[in-house]
Amino acid sequence: MTKSPEQLIRDDVRALSAYHVPERTGLVMLDAMENPHPLPATLQTEIAQLVSNVAINRYPDPQAGRLKARLRETMEIPSSMEIMLGNGSDELIQIIALAVARPGATLLSVEPAFIMFRMIAICAGLRYASVQLNPDFTLDVEAVITAIDQHQPAVIFIAYPNNPTGNLFDREGLLRIIRAAPGLVVIDEAYHAFAQESFIPRLTELPNLVVMRTLSKLGMAGLRLGFLAGRREWLTQLEKLRLPYNVNVLTQTVAEKLLQHIDVLLEQAREIKSQRAELYAELSGLPGVQAYRSDANFILFRVPRADEVFKGLIQRGVLIKNLNRSHSLLEDCLRVTVGTAKQNQQFIQALKQSLTL
Repeated sequence: MTKSPEQLIRDDVRALSAYHVPERTGLVMLDAMENPHPLPATLQTEIAQLVSNVAINRYPDPQAGRLKARLRETMEIPSSMEIMLGNGSDELIQIIALAVARPGATLLSVEPAFIMFRMIAICAGLRYASVQLNPDFTLDVEAVITAIDQHQPAVIFIAYPNNPTGNLFDREGLLRIIRAAPGLVVIDEAYHAFAQESFIPRLTELPNLVVMRTLSKLGMAGLRLGFLAGRREWLTQLEKLRLPYNVNVLTQTVAEKLLQHIDVLLEQAREIKSQRAELYAELSGLPGVQAYRSDANFILFRVPRADEVFKGLIQRGVLIKNLNRSHSLLEDCLRVTVGTAKQNQQFIQALKQSLTL
C-alpha cells in the first residue's frame, strides 16, 4: 500500500512552515528589501541587445569564469581567495549546511536573524542552536562564546548588518567569536552596499572565515545571484555540493554587464541611504512609533497594535513586513524597505492614517 506524505516525510520538515511570499499586485512594494530604482534607459537597451544574442539553447559556463573575474575586481576579493556562486545566497547557505551535516553537528546563529539560517539547518538535518540578542539588538558576545563552548558548532552564521534589525554588530566582538569558533564562521554581508563595512579584507588572516554576499539588494534581485568568498580548502569541498549549471546563462551575462556599471548601482545605493536617513527621521517623529537606526536598506520600527497597523497599510495600498510574533524581541515590530522618495511618502501617509484607526 502506498505510504502517505505523513509517513514518509520527516517530522521536523512537516513541522516547518514554508517561506511565505505575499501577493503584491497593485501595492507599493516595501516588504522585500529590493532596490526600488530602475536601470537607466541606455543601460536597459544595452542589456536587451546583449541578451538577444545569448545562446539559451546551450548550458551556461559551469564555472562562470568571466563573472567571477568581474566580481573579484568589483568586490575587491583577495587574489588568494576562491569564489563560489549560488542561485541567491539561500543556495549557498544550503550547500554549507549540507556539507557540515555530520550526525549530531550543530549550526549556531543569533536571533532574531535571517529565518533561512534556522530553516535550512533543520532541513539539512543539523541541530540548531541560537543566542538571543540583547533587548537593544546588540550582540551578546559572552553568551555566544558560552554557546560555542557548549555546542561546539560545525558552522556559525551571522548577518552583518543583521536582518531584520538592520544594525551592524560590534566588529571586535565578531572577531572574538570567529577566533573562538571550532568550525566555520559565515559572515553574511547581504546589505554591504548600505553599510560599507566588510570582513572580506580579513579573509587572509582568519582561516575559518568565509564571507557571503547577494547582489539582490544592490539591484539584481530578479537575477538571483549570490557569492561566497573564502579559502581554497573550504570552497574546494563546498563546490562538490554545488549543482551543475546552478547560475543560468542570462544571470551570468546580465550580472557581468551590470558589474561593469557598478557606479550606477552604487549611486542608487547612496540615494537609498539618503532616503533612509529621511525616512528614519520621519518615523521617529511620529507619536507612538519607535524606529531603530539601520545600516541596511530597511528600517525596523515598533508601533502599538502592529497587526492592525499592518492591515491598515495594505488597505491603503502599501505592503511592508509584519514581524509581530516572529520573535519575543520583535513584539509589535514592522519592517519597511527604503523606497523612492515618492514611495516613502506614500508609506508615511498611509502609516499616519493607519495609526489613528
